[in-house]
Order: sequence, then structure tokens, then C-alpha cells
Amino acid sequence: MRIDLHAHSTASDGTDAPAALIGAAAAVGLDVVALTDHDTVAGHAAAAAALPPGLTLVPGAEISCSVDGVSLHMLAYLFDPEEPAFARERDLLRDDRVPRARAIVARLRELGVPVTWERVRALAEGAVGRPHIAQAMVEAGVVATVSDAFTSEWLADGGRAYVAKHELDPFTAVRLIHGAGGVAVFAHPAAVKRGRVVPESTIARLAAAGLDGIEVDHMDHDRDTRLRLAGLAGDLGLLTTGSSDYHGSRKSCRLGDETTTPEVFEALVARATGAVPITATAL
Repeated sequence: MRIDLHAHSTASDGTDAPAALIGAAAAVGLDVVALTDHDTVAGHAAAAAALPPGLTLVPGAEISCSVDGVSLHMLAYLFDPEEPAFARERDLLRDDRVPRARAIVARLRELGVPVTWERVRALAEGAVGRPHIAQAMVEAGVVATVSDAFTSEWLADGGRAYVAKHELDPFTAVRLIHGAGGVAVFAHPAAVKRGRVVPESTIARLAAAGLDGIEVDHMDHDRDTRLRLAGLAGDLGLLTTGSSDYHGSRKSCRLGDETTTPEVFEALVARATGAVPITATAL
């Protein structure tokens, strides 16, 4: 089985519509794909409706978090989307995206960057975020690629145009995800190229608070980092996943570039009580 547990659609900052993402997953031979848009479940219904025979959808979300001044992401899988406490927090996270993005655009314009809010909003079919602003910067000729915008000169955490956003304490995130019957996995915990990362002591504290796993095999982790994280996960009793973090044409990674073992997938599903994986025959 080929299992990719981290992908984004136009419901957040991906470039593929949910149905198109499902088609792409089937085309590359995936057996299981998770839709994990930022702070939203808006793409789940369209993705489920597009499922072909033989492909399983894991409904999820990537939750914006922060601890000790460090931003991080928590992958939530198979939770009840209607559970009120977690749904309310996702609404708060999502609602803050527009004023934050507008503030970033204002800072860029103060720095002489010719981007407009109207263009950024047009690029974002779903929840607006920094990747949409970065795409507008590419179009304006300010940077060559979206990744080039995520530096200290521009949009990276602490960068010249960076604006903080509402983020959830990750310990609260784990509690809310579990309260909605879901499973919590720390996304790309050692992606240092994105900015500051939390120390291993924080991962240990999260494990003690009920964290289910960490995303080890990810494009932003080199071989030594993967080995170190796998060892840490073993010491802490955490599951280890692998995922592409697919964003369509916005990033160079492809669906299925990194995968999760069937044994880990089965363990994740067994822990979930809020929802179940979706297949075409179950619709």
C-alpha cells in the first residue's frame, strides 16, 4: 500500500481543487491520501465525492500552533468535524487569516513591493495564507519562486514583512483533537529551513500530553534528521509517519514522494473514534 498522509487543496494553500487532488492521487497510484488543509475541513465533501474505487480518503486538517514563540503545525486526523470545541477553535484560526494577510501586504507595500490585496485574495480560492502572498510576489518579479519569499528578508517567521497570527497552544491542540475523537501528529517537527523549531524536550512534553506521532519522512528533513527523529519517536513511544506535504504546483514535491507504512496507518485508524477513512463504496 502507498499511503500519503499530508496534502493540501485550494480549500487552503494548495493549487489543486479537492476533486483534482483526488484524481492526482489516483493517477500516481496512491492507495490512501489524507486531505489536511490549514485549519479547515471545507474540502472534505468534494474530495470524498470524487473518490474512485481503490482509493481511500483520510479526512484531516493541519492546525496552526505556537509554543515559546515558535510556530508549528499539528496534523489532526479522523476527528468529528462537528464537535463544537474543536470546530470553534478552527473558526478562530481561520478568521484571523484575512486580517493577518492584509497586514502582511501592507508591510510589503511599505517595503516597496508592488503587490495588492486584491491580487492576493484572487489567488486564494480558500483560506488565504502566506503562500498566496508569495505567489503574488513571484508574479510581481520580486522573487523567483514561492520558496524564495520565505526568507528573513520577506515572509519567514521574524522576517521584515512577517505578521504574527492567532495560533493554538499545541498542548491545547492535542487535547481538542482527542476530544473530537481524532489523532494528533506533529508535522515536520525539525524543518529548520522554515525557521525556528522546538527542542526535543518540547516533543517529549507533547508526548507526555498524549501526542500520537511525529512526521519523520518529509521533504524538509535530511537523512540524519530522519534518523534522529525516528530514534526520538522510539524512545517516546510515538508513531512515525511519512508524507509529501503536497501543495500542487506551489511546491516541488509530488504526491507519494514520502509515504507512511501500512502498520502505522492501521495504528492511527485504530486510535480514532471521531471519524473513519472514506472509500467510494462507503458513500
